[in-house]
Amino acid sequence: MFLDKEPTLNLNRLVAFRRDLHMHPELRYEENRTAEKIVDFLAALNIPVVGGLGMTGMVASIHGRGRSGADPGPAVGIRADMDALPMQERNRFGHASKHDGRMHACGHDGHTTMLLGAAELLAGNRDFDGTVHLIFQPAEEGGAGARAMMDDGLFDKFPCQAVFALHNWPALAQGKMGVRVGPIMAAARMFEIIVRGKGGHAALPHTTIDPIPVACFIVAQLQTLVSRGTDPLDSAVLTVGRIDSGTSPNIVPDEARILGTCRTLTQESQQFLIDGLHRISSHVAEAHFATAEVVMRSGGYPSTTNHRNEAMFMGDVMREMVGDDNAHTDVLPAMTAEDFGFMLEDVPGAYGWIGNGTDNQPGVGLHNPGYDFNDHNLDLGARFWDRLARRWFESRAQR
Repeated sequence: MFLDKEPTLNLNRLVAFRRDLHMHPELRYEENRTAEKIVDFLAALNIPVVGGLGMTGMVASIHGRGRSGADPGPAVGIRADMDALPMQERNRFGHASKHDGRMHACGHDGHTTMLLGAAELLAGNRDFDGTVHLIFQPAEEGGAGARAMMDDGLFDKFPCQAVFALHNWPALAQGKMGVRVGPIMAAARMFEIIVRGKGGHAALPHTTIDPIPVACFIVAQLQTLVSRGTDPLDSAVLTVGRIDSGTSPNIVPDEARILGTCRTLTQESQQFLIDGLHRISSHVAEAHFATAEVVMRSGGYPSTTNHRNEAMFMGDVMREMVGDDNAHTDVLPAMTAEDFGFMLEDVPGAYGWIGNGTDNQPGVGLHNPGYDFNDHNLDLGARFWDRLARRWFESRAQR
């Protein structure tokens, strides 16, 4: 049961903590200062931390009344990511990044601080039957930190019956939240196509096999995979973001490289795109007396697919927190990717959004040099996690 008066939350401290993280962003697997700050914050609450999971990842366990590490009871995991992005911040406010080429442009500083606020609330009232595992994850930005923590025994050492995560979402106004049953973020795979021809003098093209026009033909044909090969109701994206070739205007190079990403909501569509990359590339190259090799780069992410019961439960808690009009339980999925999908492959759970807009308007987009986390979410996010954990234990007791 909830107390008539919920534990207090030191919002000024949370804001200062979040802005300090923003000033000192750390890239994937380098979150050492961030980890130290988290440990210090939790130590003041007498919450122990276990580190070394996925290099810089950590878990803090808060036991309910009568529970302990030897007898944790039912356990729920709540995850926050910690890493920043390798990009230059454009903001000029007082807490802008102090490190060139590094920026918290995705709000992981806010996610971490929301979870620390939840720790403060949960530790202040341990009237729940079970254990909350707070998962501080490194390397979400392309480093598969979730997978690394799992490979180091995350769910073996800290078994969870359910796991949850939130991401700030600038397209939603602050004060709104969203979730959905099924895929909420796409699977992502990076690819490289190496087109090999025969180099030579630019004035003698007939003596060469020019890989550049072959690469251009391949890129043009790849567009038909989505536009003519996938169900319009099954979202898929294939984007070529880079083409590299040549050293001089008067030299036909030996090879050209095409780099891109394919994103889908289902495994079937993902495999269709991968098969199509191989088929189109090899056949177009062969038609021009060249060859093409497709390399699917390691480190791709699965789709972030919410489990039905956990997503519906998360939506119920959102309605409690922000009201029916502000809790959207049927949001459209996004084609961005998120390595929390690895955790959802092993443990039932759900991933939701917390609005990061301002003045009831959309905010600056993620991965934008002008982005900043909305500090009003620190209170809402912390109290949401506190409420979700307590409601989850209550629902377990009622089964």
